[in-house]
Amino acid sequence: MVERFENMPPQLRMAARFVLDHPKDVALMSMREQAQQAGVSHSTMMRLARWLGLEGYEDMRSLYARALRETTAGGPARQGVERDGDPGYSTAGVVADSLAAQISSLGEYGNAMQFIAATELLAGARNLFGLGSGSAYAIASHFVHIMSSAAGGKVMLVGGIVGQGLDVLQHAGRGDVLLAVGMSPYERMTIEVARQVARQGVSVLAITDSSVSPLTRIARETIIVTSNSQSFFRSMSPAFAAVEILAALTAARSGTDAAERAKQSEEQLAAFGIYWKPPR
Repeated sequence: MVERFENMPPQLRMAARFVLDHPKDVALMSMREQAQQAGVSHSTMMRLARWLGLEGYEDMRSLYARALRETTAGGPARQGVERDGDPGYSTAGVVADSLAAQISSLGEYGNAMQFIAATELLAGARNLFGLGSGSAYAIASHFVHIMSSAAGGKVMLVGGIVGQGLDVLQHAGRGDVLLAVGMSPYERMTIEVARQVARQGVSVLAITDSSVSPLTRIARETIIVTSNSQSFFRSMSPAFAAVEILAALTAARSGTDAAERAKQSEEQLAAFGIYWKPPR
């Protein structure tokens, strides 16, 4: 489906994106419910199945249901449990369980292989760059902060607004790696900068939310994280966790004493009076 995505008609592409991004919903929801969520007609979901060589959409659901049965482990999340009559307890539990499940899934075999391939890029890089806009800027900033201890070369942040900090990429080229973070709706600046540095020979590593994200077509390696949330906002917690997994793997792969380097950095910042101290 990913390979044929770009050649699909627009309506089929919308349906395919829903299927790729919501595999559990494909297994559990009816075809009409999925069509409503995807913003297409139910006949479009049927045409997608036939486009992929299946007899009908039930064949698609059966494939995803089988995969879900094979990979699902553990008990259900909290469902409407209230304590002391406070519905906030239930909400907090549901959101926390959802985030825990999303982060835990990063350790599954397929995702772990993505991390290992990405680590090969990072560990051998001459220079590292972090790029993200909007809410993704915080992810890129966190990457730069922790990778400065985990990696051996320079680690630099590309700014969070259009045009800011792009000069650091002027001489980037072969041997350098850019981490580009982007979630739907994708920031144009992130896509255009990633595409430009790829032309310069920079290896792009993407953290994004879909296998059909525009970043996946630019990136040499991609980490797919979910941004679904049990509330009104898009969750960035799995992306933060992905960055920390990358840092841990890179430090181990490169042989860098990350703990010692982090300690030295904190001691230097303390010497400059960066940290708050209680009054004597």
